[in-house]
Amino acid sequence: MNRYRQMQVFEAVAQAGSLAAAARELELSTVTVMRSIAELEARLNNTLLLRGPRGVELSPAGELFAASSEQILEHIAAAERSAAGLHARPAGQLTVALPMLMDQQIFMPIALDYLEAFPDVQLLTRASEGLPKLLEDNIDVALVVGHLPNSSEFAVPVGTVQPIVCGSPAYLAKWGRPQTPEDLKAHRSVLTTASGEENEWRFRSERSTRVVKPIPVLTCTTQRAAIKAATLGLGLVRCMSYEAHDELQAGVLEQVLDSFAIQGMPAQLIYRDGRRAAARVRTFIDFATPRLRAHPAFLS
Repeated sequence: MNRYRQMQVFEAVAQAGSLAAAARELELSTVTVMRSIAELEARLNNTLLLRGPRGVELSPAGELFAASSEQILEHIAAAERSAAGLHARPAGQLTVALPMLMDQQIFMPIALDYLEAFPDVQLLTRASEGLPKLLEDNIDVALVVGHLPNSSEFAVPVGTVQPIVCGSPAYLAKWGRPQTPEDLKAHRSVLTTASGEENEWRFRSERSTRVVKPIPVLTCTTQRAAIKAATLGLGLVRCMSYEAHDELQAGVLEQVLDSFAIQGMPAQLIYRDGRRAAARVRTFIDFATPRLRAHPAFLS
């Protein structure tokens, strides 16, 4: 197997996190993939993959080689697409899944710019809770928040988001600004019954995680309604940083207890088929990724 093909095989394994998934993507046997990786490691005289019961992980040398390989392969693929005209006029329906409120706060300006650049694409968005199933739900691309299970899907990181607590300036002027999570016992809160939302607020402390159970003055069925109520001064609300991005930028909400915020969660674009994906998928990934990474709602 030549060096270029070895690099392709390694990059597929690095993306999928699984020898078997990479073999399916490349339409090769798992034995062939394993042999190719072994030959590559022998030629480089270095260990690139660490094998374990849950699959494979990149070694430090593997991470460096993967980053270089991805750039080289992308340059080659871009040159081939340009020569073949594959990216010239992508067309057809592109289905993109998004977390709730991500469409309103972040995605729509990017979508409008994409459709202006590629007018033959028809964009269908689906805002939903939980991790979407691309194949079963016929989804081309999904913007997801949280750690991904091992799968054959390809993931492109765009940044991180984190849970925050915020309130309106009027509320904070009347009730004061909490200085510690324990201060929340003397505050009003707005909660939501939306699926997956916990009515336990978690905060970072020196040695462990602090858990506070706020007493709600209002409980809403959607996070959108809870955030709206908070802007009207009804109480403090806990939400993901992107969910209240516009309100924070406009100054109608202010973050509190930011020094106690727990660790952020990764945000990623996921899709199937890798470089064999349809032109509308590849152009969308290439178009949206740098814009999402530059968006202030995502932490670098």
